[in-house]
Amino acid sequence: MAEQALAASDDVAPAPERKLMIVEDDTGLQRQMRWALADAFDVHIAGDRQAALEIMSAHRPWLAVLDLGLPPDPNGATEGLQTLETIVANYPGTKAIIASGNEDRRHAMRAISYGAYDFFAKPVDIDQLRLILNRAWNVHLLEEENRRLSRESRTQLGGIIGTSQAMMDVCCTVEQIAPTDVSMLIMGESGTGKELIARALHDGSDRARGPFVAVNCAAIPENLLESELFGYERGAFTGAVKQTIGKVEQAKHGTLFLDEIGDMPASLQAKMLRFLQNRSFQRLGGREEIIVDVRIASATNRDLKAMCAQGTFREDLYFRLNEVSVTLPPLRAREGDALMIAEVLLRKFSEAYKKGSLELSRAAQVAISAYGWQGNVRELENRMKRAVVLTQGPRIQPSDLGLNAQETNDTLMTLKQARQKAELGRDLERRRKCPAFRPG
Repeated sequence: MAEQALAASDDVAPAPERKLMIVEDDTGLQRQMRWALADAFDVHIAGDRQAALEIMSAHRPWLAVLDLGLPPDPNGATEGLQTLETIVANYPGTKAIIASGNEDRRHAMRAISYGAYDFFAKPVDIDQLRLILNRAWNVHLLEEENRRLSRESRTQLGGIIGTSQAMMDVCCTVEQIAPTDVSMLIMGESGTGKELIARALHDGSDRARGPFVAVNCAAIPENLLESELFGYERGAFTGAVKQTIGKVEQAKHGTLFLDEIGDMPASLQAKMLRFLQNRSFQRLGGREEIIVDVRIASATNRDLKAMCAQGTFREDLYFRLNEVSVTLPPLRAREGDALMIAEVLLRKFSEAYKKGSLELSRAAQVAISAYGWQGNVRELENRMKRAVVLTQGPRIQPSDLGLNAQETNDTLMTLKQARQKAELGRDLERRRKCPAFRPG
């Protein structure tokens, strides 16, 4: 794909979206580069920082060639670096290529650390510049394609966002077992999306038209959990004025999701085991044996094996629940997914709170990618909601997220790493291999 795009870019007239800004104060070089590149790009010329920012605002070019020595500091790099910083911060995704003489190579390397895509040495070699620009444009196309697929992809695993290998493995496993009736145990830290996986299991099964009933075993008092699950007959206890159907019965022909199963009291574990073995139970205070066709999915953030060894969780119940298990990776182990999820949440909350078209600044992107996310997706969701509500400008900054940009400076990628990460064909290939991910 990359090679085809590169070859095609040399053979066709410049499309309107192939906009290139050249920031250069030497009028001779301006004319030379415009003449040499006008056949492939829609070229805009700026001679100083103010003109460059006006062009960015008016035309939003995706490519920029930037000389660091701009007036009023033509012999230094102050103006050029400030221009670069503004472009990177306010126009994420723009590929800035730095023009550098041998004597200010250190400034060019500094520019790379600020977020420049590449640099080339003066005097200008037009063929080399063309190659760099075409490669930068190709990376832009790949990034846009990845963003489009992120927006449009619809999966049987509804609501799950991510292209990391760890998450793809989970999704493929869920899709494989969804059509069966095996019980699934979903393990993972709090906030990783265990209920989303359970819902995906339900939606991908033959029971999708039936109910999905979720019960949080940790949120219901121990003395009420049994009646909540299995229901009760009239007169079973004080206040039981009518027959009440429990969650197990409500999930008939569907899926029962037992969240935080590790918090189920020992007194109830025996009755749950009997139900799983026979798919039958009696309501509290009743004598009738009720048979229910239901699939069981359960989740926990606790170590059930260790609990079995300690005697706080029944081993036979553990094996009944764990016919197939998946472990959700924490967000910090899902390379690239935090930023992808943040973009989706940004669109969601911007629309919900009528904040217009917000964007993540480059600094915010770096901060999100570098942060440890101990609270996982739930923490990311809360911080993105906070940012959308509190931001005063069109771009989310690290301060809006409650993150410290300075703490992430050492995570800025090298040029080689940035290019490698931009080769998103790897992620697209993963999408094709896993049938759970299908473009819309």
